[in-house]
Amino acid sequence: MSAPYRRLSAAVAALLLAVAAPPSVQAQQWTPSAPGSDNMDVLGHIPLGPRLSISDLDLEQEIDRPYAYVGRMVYGDRGPKGLDIVSIADPENPQVLYEWRIENQDLHMRTGGMDVKHFKLDGRYYVVQSLQFGQGGPNTDMGAVVLDVTDLPDPSTVREVARIREPELPGGFHNIFVYKHSDGRVLLFATVRGPFAHVYDMAKVVAGDMENALAGRVPVPESAEGSGMGRGYHDFYVGYHPDTGEDRFYGGGTGGYYIYDVSNLDDPQLRISLAGVSGVRYGHTFTPSPDGRYAIAETEYQYAPIRIFDLQPALDGEVTNIRSPISAWTADWKNLVHNHEVRWPYVFASGYLDGLQIFSLMDPENPVTVGYYDTYVGPPNKDRYSMFNGAFGIDIRNADGLIVVSDMTTGFWTFKMEGFSGWDGEDWGVPNISSAQDWDNGPVKRPVS
Repeated sequence: MSAPYRRLSAAVAALLLAVAAPPSVQAQQWTPSAPGSDNMDVLGHIPLGPRLSISDLDLEQEIDRPYAYVGRMVYGDRGPKGLDIVSIADPENPQVLYEWRIENQDLHMRTGGMDVKHFKLDGRYYVVQSLQFGQGGPNTDMGAVVLDVTDLPDPSTVREVARIREPELPGGFHNIFVYKHSDGRVLLFATVRGPFAHVYDMAKVVAGDMENALAGRVPVPESAEGSGMGRGYHDFYVGYHPDTGEDRFYGGGTGGYYIYDVSNLDDPQLRISLAGVSGVRYGHTFTPSPDGRYAIAETEYQYAPIRIFDLQPALDGEVTNIRSPISAWTADWKNLVHNHEVRWPYVFASGYLDGLQIFSLMDPENPVTVGYYDTYVGPPNKDRYSMFNGAFGIDIRNADGLIVVSDMTTGFWTFKMEGFSGWDGEDWGVPNISSAQDWDNGPVKRPVS
């Protein structure tokens, strides 16, 4: 999490005023007696530890594997460095099954556990916890740990199978994404302290073949905001693009947002850039709609809205760079919305001080808030910038519509939204593509029109 910019451009301020949620929706937001909208049901909640010690999370998609994975970080002198595995066999009564902690906790500097993702490979289930350790302690070159979690719920069967290290690029992995590529490989995309994302073949990682595990790199283009080694990615998403049959990488970082064809990892091809966007010097979370037409983009500074871009002009070959969003959305203009998951037409967001937020892009030019619940009602952060507290990570189980949220201070939450009992893209007339992977079959192949 990089520090937010302190200034808001006049153009962004005008955009916020133009696209703020309707007054009736804003008026429904949090009050002490009503922390959530009437259509949100809180199923369960479990505190996990000290204030500001909880980071991102990931949720398995199979109903018969009811497990969520929650990153654990240290903030100041508080919190562990590692991973919690939470059982949601009973979503109303989540329980911590297992805790993985880096050895010699006090010797390791900086954050610890950040992003977390699971995957399935050759019939076995694994979880990858990204790690960030700073100079002055051990494991500064360690980016992630991989655990075999196949035989849960028995915690005694969880075992560490690999540690991914990058001695030439110390500092760890801030964000990761695991993708079932159309060529059949399970790939880990990871941020590193360099002008590219690293891509690892997880079959080689779990087999211990670390010498040959690096499968490729996706570069960050040079821009007015950074060149040489002074550029990098913050976050990304990888998905199949049915219209072209390509595996596409959507990355936010120095200068804005970039879309690459990564079908051939030996030669990634830049397809579309979103650079020179007013108010965006550094892109963060960046997620497309299932058909690849729209993009939902977050950047990290106070007052920043989530911007919605229409990529169609670039998809049609009319332009290669898009500079202007078609709309934007925010829960509270004074704050900042963090991570998000797209289940079209809904965007589920973890909004820091605004908690769980859900808005609809049924009309992409007019986003509308459809549900919310504030998971953190304490004071703003006084140790760092004030927005850095509250809801951090979010995920959705497509089979039944279960929503899970990790809150930096209050812990792990489970929700359901009335009328949302699951998601399949076909029901909405779009490809059945989201961050949830089909580990057995990979991307759905469709004829290219």
